[in-house]
Amino acid sequence: MTRDNPAFGTFLMIGAICIFAIQDGISRHLAGQYNVFMIVMIRYWFFAAFVVALSLRSGGLRKAITSERPKLQLFRGALLAVQILIMVTAFVRMGLVDAPAIFAAYPLVITALSGPILGERIGWRRWSLVAVGFVGVIIIIKPGSSIFSPDALIAFVGALFFALYGLLNRYVSRFDPSHVTFFYTGIAGMILTTLAGVWYWEAMLPSDWLWMGLLCLTSVSGHYLLIKAYEAAEASAIQPFAYLQLPFAALIGVFVFGDVIRANVLIGAVIVVGAGVFTFLRARQVAQRTG
Repeated sequence: MTRDNPAFGTFLMIGAICIFAIQDGISRHLAGQYNVFMIVMIRYWFFAAFVVALSLRSGGLRKAITSERPKLQLFRGALLAVQILIMVTAFVRMGLVDAPAIFAAYPLVITALSGPILGERIGWRRWSLVAVGFVGVIIIIKPGSSIFSPDALIAFVGALFFALYGLLNRYVSRFDPSHVTFFYTGIAGMILTTLAGVWYWEAMLPSDWLWMGLLCLTSVSGHYLLIKAYEAAEASAIQPFAYLQLPFAALIGVFVFGDVIRANVLIGAVIVVGAGVFTFLRARQVAQRTG
């Protein structure tokens, strides 16, 4: 498929982001009742089955597993699994308003680290936007105030890990095609979460198994729509819509879990998202100029 349908790509991206927000809500519900290691482990079993099926359909397992950097691919996939464990914990402890607001800073972390890790040149304009974005994070977490929660650090570590994962994605793309990277994402995560999760297995209520099945379906369908979105349109045209996950998750948090949107979180989130979008647009402008 050629990337010549930005309207359809945008529609698919918004659909994927909406599903991911629902996935966050289900994860919060289940991890609030059962051990987070077990919940993420079962989710990864289905995700691994999905990438294996996709690989078989797209050329076979040998093609999918052939990587120039297999150890790095395994590490990258394991890093994402750890990040998911961290963020599900943050959803349970902080809710679906505060935790996603802090997590929204990850594109700014990617920008800040792309210089020392990938050797990319970051101009003063993007550095200024990174600084503005982190001011927004400070406004959200209000360190030193009576309402500051150390749990905010959990969400920020989750953003840091996801930023490192994103940078490694860009690095391995220099050596391996996307189907190899996607395969290792599912397999490495499945291996890590199984090694940790089997020790925390506990019986689940039949009704919660239904929620677990829905969680697995949202994980697979969300990633599938995301893949199709990037097939339909250039990443530069649809990536900013990923920020819609923040208001989608907040709506679920408020109306399903009774979370509260505090003024400082709303103001800080607007600053973080605004800085992130302008950073992305500036990076695209620089790429077009040098391309």
